[in-house]
Amino acid sequence: MRAAAAIVSSAVGVALIAVIPACDQGGSESPNVEYGDCQVSGKYGEFDLSPETEGTLTVKTTLPAPGWWNGDTPDSVTGGYEYCMAANIAYRSGLDRVTVKNAPFPEVVSGRTRDFDLALAQITITPERSKVADFSPPYLSSTLGLLIRDGEEINEDNIRDARIGVAEGTTGEEFVDNRIRPTRPVTAFANDPEMVEALEQGRIDAVVHDTTILLAYPQKTENKVRLVGQYRTGQSYGALYPKGSADKEELDQVIKQLIDDGTLTKLSAVYLGAAFGQDPVKIPYLRVDDGP
Repeated sequence: MRAAAAIVSSAVGVALIAVIPACDQGGSESPNVEYGDCQVSGKYGEFDLSPETEGTLTVKTTLPAPGWWNGDTPDSVTGGYEYCMAANIAYRSGLDRVTVKNAPFPEVVSGRTRDFDLALAQITITPERSKVADFSPPYLSSTLGLLIRDGEEINEDNIRDARIGVAEGTTGEEFVDNRIRPTRPVTAFANDPEMVEALEQGRIDAVVHDTTILLAYPQKTENKVRLVGQYRTGQSYGALYPKGSADKEELDQVIKQLIDDGTLTKLSAVYLGAAFGQDPVKIPYLRVDDGP
């Protein structure tokens, strides 16, 4: 699910590299590399990749994505959960750079391009997407949030009669069409800011989108919108690889290591906790009426 599909130019930026001391988990000194403001750990060069570009981990994503990628353009990103996840993958694979490629979300999950090593864009693993791309082990559970204007009363009982906005090409769009089945037309938006702006301006009544993306907006819109609940999906985010990637097995091992040694848990606390402003676990769950 990412969800958000920002239609912006597919510009390419390279993460800032600077000389600083770095140590692996065993305490030995490692090559002096920096990936933005990310803290890296583990053993430098433990894994062996054959990257798209020598010495560089090339990652596709969709910007903006606050908390996940802190920066609105590829060359301005210096932190965030998924950016620093990529930085740790690069470090443990002996690659001194992270190159960020920005693309609309439908393009990222389309399977039509191969000019990258992996994509990290809050992408929900689905059978349909697995037909055209390969996925890593799941690294984070995903739910769908319900965002409404402050002062409105839209909930699980009347959501079907609301004008709902979704992000184009996402599992949120599928969920609204197939599970909520609204009585009024659904509007698909190319990017998240445009969708939330439409909600604030009253052009739509509600947004159904990834909870972990929507949580950032009540912090930035001076209480014009609020997140009132979330839907269980039973799905998870995964890193996406080009279909048949020769590096899938090696990348899977790196990501499993980042999960097992607690690196991703730390990144969540540092970056997502700050962006969310609240604990996603405490957001009430909404039921879906499967009747006619």
